Amino acid sequence: MTSTAASELASTLQFGSIRRHPSPSHDINPSTTASSKEPVTLSEPSHDRTPSTTSDVVPLSALRPIPRRSTLPPLPDLRFEQSYLKSLQEAETGWGVAWITIRDQVFLPLFQGTLWALILSGWRHWHQTTSFSGRTVGAKMRRWWWGVNDWKIPNR
Repeated sequence: MTSTAASELASTLQFGSIRRHPSPSHDINPSTTASSKEPVTLSEPSHDRTPSTTSDVVPLSALRPIPRRSTLPPLPDLRFEQSYLKSLQEAETGWGVAWITIRDQVFLPLFQGTLWALILSGWRHWHQTTSFSGRTVGAKMRRWWWGVNDWKIPNR
């Protein structure tokens, strides 16, 4: 793949997927039934109802719920595609596109997984050593249970 072809591919990906001027009313979230609000009108109850149909009356607390405060901003776009395409804008050659792709798809998940495995390994070691050496009821029960089953209690 030549650098011109890679550059064309990157530019096609960028310009085909990114909306330069998104519409807040259209692009923030998909339309739902809550998007079209219609006010509820209450009519006076008719007096010609039979007693058997009064059980399906909706309480006023359900018809007039407490209004929500609209202080929260819209949720940010956390999809991988947008950040990947944003970092592709910095690439000038095909090797730049390849490096960004390998970095984002291979190296960063590898480092993240390695760090997570080290954290979990440390947690397991710490938890195992502290779960038998404590003076709480849980530690006493654990030591008793291991003793009843003739299991070897780990070194303290």
